[in-house]
Parts: sequence; C-alpha cells; structure tokens
Amino acid sequence: MRFVDEVKIWVEAGEGGNGCVSFRREKYVPRGGPDGGDGGRGGDVVLVVADKEPTLLDLSYQQYYKAGRGQHGKGKLQHGKRGETREIFVPKGTIVRDVETDDIVQDLIHEGERCVVARGGRGGKGNAHFKSSTNQAPKIAQEGGKGGKRRLKLELKLLADVGIVGLPNAGKSTLLSRISAAHPKVASYPFTTLTPHLGVVSADDSEGFVVADIPGIIEGAHQGAGLGLRFLRHIERTNLLVIILDLGCIDPHDPGREYRIIIKELESYNSSLIQRPRVVALNKVDVMPSQKVAPEVISYYHDVAYPFVLISAVTGQGIGELLSLIRRRTAKEL
Repeated sequence: MRFVDEVKIWVEAGEGGNGCVSFRREKYVPRGGPDGGDGGRGGDVVLVVADKEPTLLDLSYQQYYKAGRGQHGKGKLQHGKRGETREIFVPKGTIVRDVETDDIVQDLIHEGERCVVARGGRGGKGNAHFKSSTNQAPKIAQEGGKGGKRRLKLELKLLADVGIVGLPNAGKSTLLSRISAAHPKVASYPFTTLTPHLGVVSADDSEGFVVADIPGIIEGAHQGAGLGLRFLRHIERTNLLVIILDLGCIDPHDPGREYRIIIKELESYNSSLIQRPRVVALNKVDVMPSQKVAPEVISYYHDVAYPFVLISAVTGQGIGELLSLIRRRTAKEL
C-alpha cells in the first residue's frame, strides 16, 4: 500500500430545498388558505475518524465530495426531506487545514470523532409562513440556501509514544522488527525505509507503547537532501525520541559528528523536538572487534547528559535495557 500523508480535497455541502407556494383546495372549506411546506436543509460534509483508514490513500483517488440537496417543500404543509450527509473517513492523527487561510480547522485524534467541514444550506420557507392579517393568500416562498464549500488540506501525523530517528542504515527498521510485530523492509543499503512504520511494543508487567520508525535523515535534509524532512511530522506527537547511531560509522576522534547532524536537522525542522526527552542507542555492537567500543565514544556519550545504551538490533544484545529505559522515561512524561 502507498503511504499517503497529505492530500487536498474539495468539499461542498448540499443546497437547501425551496419552499412551496400552495393553497388548500378542500371540499366544504370555502376560503382555503396557504399550505406550502418548507424545503429540507442541505446535507453537511463531515470528516469521521476511523481506525480502518491507516493513511489518506483513498482520498488521493477522489478529491471532490458533495453532500445531498434538501428536497423541496410540498402542499398540505409537507416539509422537504433533509439532504443526505456526506461522511469522509480519515485516520487518527489527521490535521484539517483550510487551504485559503492555512488555519487549522481541527486536529482529529480520537476514534469516532466528527468534524463538520461544510454545512448544508437552510431550507426555504413555504408560503404558509408568510400569511398575515393583511396578506391572507401570500404567493411567495423562500428559495433554499446555498451549501458551504471550501478546499481543505489534510495532513496525517501518526500517533506514537516513541519515535526512532537516525541516519540511513543505522538499524532503525531492524530495531522496530526486533521489539514489535511490525515487519518493515530491512536491507544493507541506505534509504531502505521510504515511509514511516508503526509497531506496538507489548509487555506482561506494564502497559505497551507505540513506536514509529521514521525514514533516515541525512545532513542537509532541511534543505531537501535525501528524503528531506517530510516525514519528521510523524514524530511531533511523540513523548520520547530514540536516536539510533551506527557504531561502525562513529569516528573515535569525533564521536559526536553523526549525533550532531541529527540534532541539527531536528532543530531545523522544529526547534521543540530537541527539547523532547531522548535516549541514544549505539547500535551494531555485535560487529565491533571483540565487541569493544572505543573509550572516547563511551566518554563522549556519558558527557552528552542523555542516557545511552549499547545494543545490537540483530542479536538482541542490550534490547531489554533499552526497553526498560524507554518505559521509565515515557512513564515520566505521561
């Protein structure tokens, strides 16, 4: 399935039905009188949050949505039926923006949540409403009102407790597949992951949490290099960041280079991200000679002031310690 996290759609509510001009024609009622019914209100266009929609893929195929028109009023004070509401199903985490103003209409994060994005036009009043002592046989009725219309931009931000970020081929997807039931693509070349993946980490003795694996970012991503920063929106809702680094790529003479690149790109995208609690995972300890890490590397990450752990996403070494660290840190934030 294609991962679609941004679409633009047109929505148009239904028009209201017209009011009716009608007069009673009833035996033994000599004077009769106006009995035109009201038109029905136009249908609304409503966004509905549904778990069955993992992305905005379906909305990328159909981009125009219109609700039903209200029925016209009839004689004998019969009111027109209301127009049919048009429901559009979206995934949790969808942000709704008005294209013209760029204002956020609503942030949809709860299952079943509803947002009316275009309201149906009012129904016109029939001539029965216009009867008075001076006008006992009105021959006028209201037309139905126009339905609202607007262009919307829908942006999906995945809902996850923990976000995994790192340079390409650092082992993010391998880590996600190790700690959850997710099956992202894993290979030994950069940019294996081209779209975000979610995994649920469960535990017998504590509440589980959701982890998001974000495609690798590189130096200059904020200027469009590599995949750019497009997918970083999916960690904006997370409580904790796990920064994963490849030990085989760390130069003992400058052990913080890769770490600084990631922090710089996060800050360039959204400065609040670097204020978020984080854990550093130094991965691929299993491929290090004698599984020993240079003292300069250990010393540097001790001084960074954020907790770090040595792991191997392939063999599972250090994974238990990493999960315990994540649980402790996320528990403080919840």
